[in-house]
Amino acid sequence: MKVKRVKIGIKSIEDALSDAKETMKKIERGEKLERAQGVYFSSFEAFRKALTPKRLALLHTIKTSRPKSLRELAEITRRDIKNVSEDVRYLEQIGLIEKKGDDREIRPAINYDRIALEIAI
Repeated sequence: MKVKRVKIGIKSIEDALSDAKETMKKIERGEKLERAQGVYFSSFEAFRKALTPKRLALLHTIKTSRPKSLRELAEITRRDIKNVSEDVRYLEQIGLIEKKGDDREIRPAINYDRIALEIAI
């Protein structure tokens, strides 16, 4: 069983901008940067809005049904294709879904069995 670990963090907008500023200074100095991993939200409420029950259901459906297209995923979940497409795009951006195929027919894929979330308090 493959476990995907996703680092979730809560950062204020000020902290995020400060981190970006520091990164740009390092680039100007020619320093080598470590690749940042994880997903950060401005608040716990923003995190809750990101991983909604419908998006979690999409992850489960993709894993168990292995739809061949977004249209098939929308049919299985009985949701509008536009909403499914937007949710899949967002979940891809935060690294929870891979999209395979071409622009004409996109197949969402997941290559893990669980997501382990660690949130510092």
